[in-house]
Amino acid sequence: MFVLELSKQSGICLAATVPEETGEPRLVGYLICSRYDTVWHVMNVAVDIGYQRNGLASALLAELYAQVDDPEARYTLEVRTSNSVAISLYEREGFRAAGMRRRYYQDNGEDALVMWRTPATLAGSLDDVPNPGSA
Repeated sequence: MFVLELSKQSGICLAATVPEETGEPRLVGYLICSRYDTVWHVMNVAVDIGYQRNGLASALLAELYAQVDDPEARYTLEVRTSNSVAISLYEREGFRAAGMRRRYYQDNGEDALVMWRTPATLAGSLDDVPNPGSA
């Protein structure tokens, strides 16, 4: 999946690196986002555990918004219902829960919370979110 997403010209793939003692960059975080028609689907946001809670995920998302450069852009993602840290991050970023995908994750059958960031969610509603359900 990663190779496919990295090869798509319509997507955005970002990396966060820090210099090693050798001067070579070390990957400590990444974001992969695909574009589907008029919606941006955030596939992955990951930060090495030793670098978490330092603003890297927020910086990656900010760079995504800057590269998309459209105040009307709509973003969606799925997140494990048990991942309260990520859910809090996404809520701070203007994402709002708009549904659930039951048994979404194949590794353990965990549910996924479907979240959207749109002009309406930034204003506090789900008015422009397609088919919002109970979350």
